[in-house]
Amino acid sequence: MMADAGKALEAAVVTVSDKGYAGEREDLSGRVVADALEAGGISVKRREIVADDRPELEYLLTRLCDSGLDLVVTTGGTGLSSRDITPEATLAVIDKEVPGMAEAMRAESLKVTPHAMISRAVCGLKGCTLIINLPGSPKGASECLSVVMPALPHALEVLRGEAYECGSS
Repeated sequence: MMADAGKALEAAVVTVSDKGYAGEREDLSGRVVADALEAGGISVKRREIVADDRPELEYLLTRLCDSGLDLVVTTGGTGLSSRDITPEATLAVIDKEVPGMAEAMRAESLKVTPHAMISRAVCGLKGCTLIINLPGSPKGASECLSVVMPALPHALEVLRGEAYECGSS
């Protein structure tokens, strides 16, 4: 599905958190991510909070991608605990991985903390929608999103079929 040329870029932010879903923790990461996307010119149309439940997350990601959004950004569930299922759910729904984005986030995060090595975040495409997994902490989510933000407008324009000249002379 190709978006109309010139139409604002549209996104959803999905927080994956058992405590957030149960109302036991405020969704600070989702807010930080939504604010950063809006500041970068990407309109956040949906914000969701889901439990760390793989079938539920797969269903939500599929619905969001099929709705015609350009971007779905998840926050949370990328670590090593038994409840961290975001990468597996993302891999189950995407058609293609975009490994450079996840690699760039880990490389930059490694300059800040050795814990970046244990991130299992993935990025990929489902149809014409880009899915990006971010860490669950507000600081980690913000830092990782700032790494990929410069590439997002062009990546999303390419997905929409609006960018044809990718090389520069």
